[in-house]
Amino acid sequence: MRRINDNVRAVILAALISLLAACGGHGRISVTDGGGGGGNGAATPAGGIHLQVVSFGDSLSDVGTFAPIASTVGGGRFTTNPGQVWSQDVAQYYGDTLNAAFTIDFTHKLSAQGGLGYAEGGATVATPANLYDFLSDVIGNIEMPVTQQVSSYLSTHAGFNGDQLVLVWAGSNDVLRAGTPPAATQIVQTAATTLAQVVGQIVQNGATHVVVINVPNVGLSPKGLASPDAGANLTQLSQLFNDSLNAALQADGLQGKVIQIDSYTWINQIFANFQANGFTVSNTSVACDPSKTPDQTSLLCSPHTYATPNADQTYMFADDLHPTTRLHALFAQFVEQQIAKTGLGH
Repeated sequence: MRRINDNVRAVILAALISLLAACGGHGRISVTDGGGGGGNGAATPAGGIHLQVVSFGDSLSDVGTFAPIASTVGGGRFTTNPGQVWSQDVAQYYGDTLNAAFTIDFTHKLSAQGGLGYAEGGATVATPANLYDFLSDVIGNIEMPVTQQVSSYLSTHAGFNGDQLVLVWAGSNDVLRAGTPPAATQIVQTAATTLAQVVGQIVQNGATHVVVINVPNVGLSPKGLASPDAGANLTQLSQLFNDSLNAALQADGLQGKVIQIDSYTWINQIFANFQANGFTVSNTSVACDPSKTPDQTSLLCSPHTYATPNADQTYMFADDLHPTTRLHALFAQFVEQQIAKTGLGH
């Protein structure tokens, strides 16, 4: 993501101050990402079984960490706002709602919110906070790596249980920041083996339904296609991460204990058949008009900045890395189908 300019930042902060005044000075601005952690109502959910959802990862699963700031311009999540991300869709399928575990406002501090959505935009698997320039400018370096996300959950909740569905999707930022081989090879392999260790920690602490998603083909994102090698290096590193993750899960005796989701193959198939899946624009353009969207990031994207009125449904990508509402929904359905094949729900 690119550095936000002073004028855009001033607009965001001015809008925030205005909203704070209108709300009587309360610092947290809600977005439509549901309630807290329970959701165990009497009605049978679409998935046929009630499960409480816990999510760890990066911007692909972030349900609103930066919403108190981003919502001042109609944003809140890394997609075509006000649309949901896939993890919210999956939570609803199993009768739950998913809130951000932490949010941040203009004070540049994380505040615990009690939700179980620990995924945060910019997060790597284990690398210390090193956010993109945009996020550093607006909210400071506060991102939790996935290792820290899980530790934070365990410090609050002690463990997991059989009535939970734990979602783990991380590694894309490690691929994006790794650089080029040979140095990048070790970085990516270490991230993948570390993620397997984190999954093992989750299982060892009582989780019985754990979904582990590999890295999508980052090289075929608009950002990848725009790179000098048209995404070849990012595709290679994505494959390396996934191969290393599979090997580590197997070596750690975890493959039979988790539900693995192959997002890499899935997204390649969607690219190849994008029109059959309801899209008119594939990975060649973005739904959030760069000339209208602050800093050209989907975090600050809203219907006012869409390239077309229905871009959230007709484009695959919101910005150069993140899925639109429709692509998130399709991925959620794919994940739900893979979970159901294990006998969990229908």
